[in-house]
Amino acid sequence: MAKQSSAQPPLVAHLIYRLDIGGLETLLVDTINRMAPGCYRHVVICLTDYTDFAQRITRPGVELFALNKPAGLALGTHADLFKLLRRLRPDILHTYNLGTIEYAATAWAAGVPVRVHAEHGRDARDPQGVNPKHNLLRRLMTPFIDRYVPVSHELRGWLERVVRIPARKIQLIDNGVDTERFRASGSAAAEAWQHDPDSFVIGTVGRLQDVKDQATLIDAFALLRRRLPDAKLALVLVGDGPLRAQLEARVRKHDLESSVHFAGARSDVAPAMRSFSLFALSSIAEGTPVTLLEAMASGLPVVATAVGGIPDLVEQGVSGALAPPGDPQALADAIAPYVLDRALAQRYGAQGRARIEGQYSMQAMLAAYVALYDELCQTKPTPKKPNEPNKAITPCAE
Repeated sequence: MAKQSSAQPPLVAHLIYRLDIGGLETLLVDTINRMAPGCYRHVVICLTDYTDFAQRITRPGVELFALNKPAGLALGTHADLFKLLRRLRPDILHTYNLGTIEYAATAWAAGVPVRVHAEHGRDARDPQGVNPKHNLLRRLMTPFIDRYVPVSHELRGWLERVVRIPARKIQLIDNGVDTERFRASGSAAAEAWQHDPDSFVIGTVGRLQDVKDQATLIDAFALLRRRLPDAKLALVLVGDGPLRAQLEARVRKHDLESSVHFAGARSDVAPAMRSFSLFALSSIAEGTPVTLLEAMASGLPVVATAVGGIPDLVEQGVSGALAPPGDPQALADAIAPYVLDRALAQRYGAQGRARIEGQYSMQAMLAAYVALYDELCQTKPTPKKPNEPNKAITPCAE
């Protein structure tokens, strides 16, 4: 990949609602850190604020801004963003999910030449993406957005058929995972929940909130314990969030305190993944979950709900199993065969790792975003300075 001929590579402003631990946020940080130097510069703008997770941005020279948006319409935030974009003069604004889409119009008004919007998934309030007001907003932004980027085939079809975005403005880019950091390991990492080396550890990673529906996973685990009383089973929930107290109460209700572990939020989940025997995901809505990619790259068999882009990723009977959302019995039925047959779990985990290496690598994702940025930059002028003519943006060409 050739370097830019100009002294200053084009600037990408990434607009995110909040920079905190999460799958989308991990992808954003990895994109910034791993994109080839000399192609694009980056800044991160948070509509609200950011946490210590921002320290995972290790690429030099990346500025971080917090607009401290209050709840509600907050028209003042549009003004604040307009002023910031006029000062930064980015070549590209890249927005993420519904909470940031309306600011594509602000970027257009501020003279940002390229606007990209990524859809990484839907939340628990609208898991099927049918809210008429939300979809109207997505359609109204069409003139201001050069390309909508869904991260799964399901999201792509939804944007075209339900939201009614023109197909020419949609480009699928699969999420990618760092296959060096997330890898199978012959020896498990030493974690607090590893009291018995013979235990079968069912692990999950995600914010403790409605859309992830960890309550169904806890109920499924209780069913497994009753069905397989002699099996040494443990359930580990990595993550934190507003439902933690409710989930802990649910664990107490099932009398599972000794075998269910709340590990809290972690900025690096790779060692935890290597301590699991199986990865489970009980979400009611998803795009292409980063944690699922990380689990498969770690050589784990996966059992997940058949929502969003998950059926595209998990091959039934090859790398894991699928279950309907909100069904503890079906989830328990899907997990049980791996508890009873460790060799099956290892075989499916190895097959999942191979699939990630072939289709969902970090390198493939970065190449796709660079190609997208290059394509759009070739058709747009750079933001001009006062008394200076427009110039074409020089892309990071192959």
